[in-house]
Amino acid sequence: MSNGLKLTDILVTVVIAIAFGIVYKLWGPLYYAVKPIGLHLDQFVYGMWFIAATVAFLIIRKPGVALLAEVAAASGEFLAGSEWGLTVLLYGVVQGLFAELVLMAFRYKRYDLGVIMLAAIGSAVGSIIMDYAYGEIGSLAAWNLTLFLGARILGSIVITGILAFYLVKALEATGVTNLVRPASSQDYDALNR
Repeated sequence: MSNGLKLTDILVTVVIAIAFGIVYKLWGPLYYAVKPIGLHLDQFVYGMWFIAATVAFLIIRKPGVALLAEVAAASGEFLAGSEWGLTVLLYGVVQGLFAELVLMAFRYKRYDLGVIMLAAIGSAVGSIIMDYAYGEIGSLAAWNLTLFLGARILGSIVITGILAFYLVKALEATGVTNLVRPASSQDYDALNR
């Protein structure tokens, strides 16, 4: 694996991110639709807003891709008219950075399901820090905060971790990722763990 990002890597990452930026914008109504149900179901679906980082990293597998993808996706969401305004960019930076830190801890050499789920948790922690900084969760009672955190982290594991992993696994099976990088037997073995 070459450590430096090539122009192709950056362009593919940005295209992935823009696609997810549109998904992020379209995901907002679902988030608000499940919010009245309670039990922080809205936090369970919150993990969709981090998926660009893990999908892009699984495809490109180079340093900086997760951060770039999340910032670009947040930018795409902002340009599409996000109801959260410029704060989506700040969230994108922090969420992408926290995923990137997890991937960096494994020196960008592991891209199995366990590491991707940890990166998803990293993004969730970054978003929780941002929520706290913006005063979104500081007043929650302990039981409610526990439910909130549990739902956000579990949803992130399911959507940003497991869903992203199997989405890329499906792309690998079609051979479409060979356009970005040739898949080796080691790649397939890692996806089958």
